Amino acid sequence: MSIDNIFALISGISGFFPVLATVYNYKHLDRVLKIAALYFLISSTFDPVMWLMSESGTKNNMPVIHLNILVSLIFYTLIYYVLFNKPILKKITLALAFITFVLMLYFNSNMNEYPTVSNTSLSVSLIILSLIYFYKLLNPLKYIDIEKQGLFWINAGVLFYSSVNIFLFMLLTQIPISDRHNYYIINSITNIIANILFSVGLLCKPHKTT
Repeated sequence: MSIDNIFALISGISGFFPVLATVYNYKHLDRVLKIAALYFLISSTFDPVMWLMSESGTKNNMPVIHLNILVSLIFYTLIYYVLFNKPILKKITLALAFITFVLMLYFNSNMNEYPTVSNTSLSVSLIILSLIYFYKLLNPLKYIDIEKQGLFWINAGVLFYSSVNIFLFMLLTQIPISDRHNYYIINSITNIIANILFSVGLLCKPHKTT
């Protein structure tokens, strides 16, 4: 088995880390974390589905990738919409989701082609939303231990994955197929790290502000 396939396998398995963390700590999850947990549960099924499609002889799994991006857009919009308290931030969240969805429909309507614009625009939206949340978290009205906040770790995972992979998403179709395995490794590694961060966030216990 090649090194990129090994990392891809570990990456797929790591998708179940947040699911296990949810099962272990479900009673301590608040509303936003439960929404995130549901998303991670659904998201964890995409890699196995694509693997089964490949094993069954299906050559094009692009429709599954399109669906994965759409599911991510819906859930992350819901997560940040519920997370933000200020109406202006809720409006920004919805506006970014609308713009991303329009770009997805306009540029990546062909379900059999790699959704470069969809992936890139979603990454841009998530980078903006995660930076806004970090700004709020680092400028609180009350003192909090941010490392004990589950959403701090989940937001860190979102920012890390999106910011590292955005250029990969933008350039993937321009990279020769023979060289893409090196870039797939980058995606697999960032996905593993992001899933670990998501799991840490879901394992956090409620922390009272002082």
